Amino acid sequence: MRVCFSHGKESGPWGTKIKILAAIAEEAGCQVDSLDYQGLDDPHARVELLQQWCTSNLEPYVLVGSSMGGHVAAAVATMTQPVGLFLMAPAFYMPGYEQDTPGIPECPVVIVHGWHDEVIPWQNSARFGAAANARVVFMNSDHRLIDVLSEIGQELEFFLNKLIN
Repeated sequence: MRVCFSHGKESGPWGTKIKILAAIAEEAGCQVDSLDYQGLDDPHARVELLQQWCTSNLEPYVLVGSSMGGHVAAAVATMTQPVGLFLMAPAFYMPGYEQDTPGIPECPVVIVHGWHDEVIPWQNSARFGAAANARVVFMNSDHRLIDVLSEIGQELEFFLNKLIN
């Protein structure tokens, strides 16, 4: 199984969060990719890039996304066939872009969001999670979730092991 990471708007393909979570995915026996969206501010262009990755991938895959990357991963999950979707503080129901919030994917979904997120209200993840019948985990953190990476790693490990076994 492959795991493909989609970073947030202001981040890069191998930031702290992705490095740590990629190591956990590799320990679970997964191959890891992280797409580089730097310079692509348009979410639709990011969706297209990830969709191309998915259609060229022949093995089962899990999409993992953070913030705008979560929006991108969820959008692509409705167009392709991932075996799972793992989101961190996904950019859903943002003012002026509510109509761009993705539909509900047909795969298992986990959403992790910080109670103190100053960028994207945690209520947005609760709303999407309820519609998607997702596992939604709220953590005592902010938008970046850096201070709870260990807990997020445990959630990802549990999710991947559940999908693999």
